[in-house]
Amino acid sequence: MKIQVMNPMRFDQAVAHYFAISRTKAQKYITEGIALVNDQKKSASFLVKEGDVLTLLEKEEENLTLVKENIFVDIIYEDDDLLVVNKASGMVVHPAPGHVRGTLVNALLSHFSLSKKESTRPGIVHRLDKDTSGLMLVAKNDRIHELLGEMIAKKEVLREYLALVDGVIPNQTGTIHAPIGRDPKNREKMKVTDQNAKDAITHFTVLERYAKHTLIRCKLDTGRTHQIRVHLAYIGHPVYNDPLYGKEKKNTSFGQFLHSYHLAFTHPITGKFLEFEVAPPLEFQKKLQDLKSDIQ
Repeated sequence: MKIQVMNPMRFDQAVAHYFAISRTKAQKYITEGIALVNDQKKSASFLVKEGDVLTLLEKEEENLTLVKENIFVDIIYEDDDLLVVNKASGMVVHPAPGHVRGTLVNALLSHFSLSKKESTRPGIVHRLDKDTSGLMLVAKNDRIHELLGEMIAKKEVLREYLALVDGVIPNQTGTIHAPIGRDPKNREKMKVTDQNAKDAITHFTVLERYAKHTLIRCKLDTGRTHQIRVHLAYIGHPVYNDPLYGKEKKNTSFGQFLHSYHLAFTHPITGKFLEFEVAPPLEFQKKLQDLKSDIQ
């Protein structure tokens, strides 16, 4: 994994910040030569500068054994090159240290041959958070993996989301243009900040207003970690039931009410235009019905 440095800081601080690990672990990785700057070993106190490239060799992940598991996956589309899946809320996308079973990758491996471009994330071209449901692209070979990755980078893949948020948004449409970086006070969170951040743009359209909530459609110009969740919390309308960015503690076992419902792209091999829509999970739909009943 490689990340470009945005601001000068100590090497160990930079590794901890950009890879969301503890300072102690960062220093251990530097000592072991797992963490590099510009592909070179340096001391923990070395001062990295803007534009330097940090590399974290995937030693831990490479030792993972990918287990095939007979877990149901909702396959929306399949051809010789790719899959479109409807990921369930609560399912982690790929194995990682501490969470090696029960993921989407474990499930897919029991049914399909996947690209091997990333050894511990076979087939995974883009990701959804654990509790975000909906449509995902999966590559079945390395060639399509690379082509799809390029299309996503060039914004040639349309991905739209449904989000139920807290509060009533007065504007019919809006654009949130605010940089996102790691929250220095909580390594699990991202935040809107001008420190060590990347540009992020989210567009939204109001679909329905309720007494204390709003259903919106979101489209991303960028794909930052937790982008929709961070941006909506930033404007005071966090995704309903979001355990990390919400105003209140989760009040159901279901995760945040965020669903990737619309996916459209031109197949890079066949040239065929493909478009898919899936309804949100039943829990999401029931909540919307309950909200409608409350205002009737």
